[in-house]
Amino acid sequence: MPTIRVAHSPDSDDAFMFYALAEGKVDTGDRAYVHELADIESLNRRALAGELEVTAVSFHAYAYLHDRYALLPHGASMGDGYGPRLVSREAVPKDPSAALAGRLVAIPGERTTAALALKLFQPRVRTAVVPFDQIEEAVAAGRADIGLLIHEGQLTYADRGLMLWQDLGAWWKDRTQLPLPLGGNVVRLDLGEDLVRAISRDLRESIRYGLAHRPAALAHAQRYARGLAPERTDTFVGMYVNDWTVDYGPAGRRAVQLLLEEGADAGLIPHVRARFVEG
Repeated sequence: MPTIRVAHSPDSDDAFMFYALAEGKVDTGDRAYVHELADIESLNRRALAGELEVTAVSFHAYAYLHDRYALLPHGASMGDGYGPRLVSREAVPKDPSAALAGRLVAIPGERTTAALALKLFQPRVRTAVVPFDQIEEAVAAGRADIGLLIHEGQLTYADRGLMLWQDLGAWWKDRTQLPLPLGGNVVRLDLGEDLVRAISRDLRESIRYGLAHRPAALAHAQRYARGLAPERTDTFVGMYVNDWTVDYGPAGRRAVQLLLEEGADAGLIPHVRARFVEG
């Protein structure tokens, strides 16, 4: 019986996505899954070392591990007109990009997609890595000029009196008419074609089960919501577990490749072509 480590962030959207796998709601045959939870920057590092069979990664990090991992066609987090949010203590300027130059931005990790999108939005920023769940406090306390929020922080920043500087997902959608690809699930290629395809099917069925049994999946996800009220958890899960998550589709795949191309053209990542599991 193959044992497959599945690693993902300890967040409500990922918990929702993997609910059926974690709770044995999906028939996985002789495949046993062991779930490991860590913040996305830690998962990026572990994937770069090839440690994990299946893991969530940032698309930024994917540019450095595409030779060892393929993208599963299910499980993406896509910001369709919304995404990582830049927040500050001060009123938003008329030109948010120009005003960002030279400012100190607290980011959740060097190889997060949020950091890549930030550098595409304004290359001349200074950055400091801060744990994702401490960024709001860093900005509120004046330790950073601007904070780059991912996960549930996208919904809670106003509770601390912070103001939206720029939604990078909205900026990307205005420019490209495509969603902003944030994170995806990858599988290690050395597992072999048959097992890779079986893993892909299991993940797809887990996502479908969660969407079809939303109240139960949300109750599971609420345990990972870091104090969010249930209605906010529902909102957040709906942002990042939806039709894009079931399958990228042609537009989602175009968005991934465009992000990789723009990052490479800007000298931020190497030139790569996204490789997806097929079948």
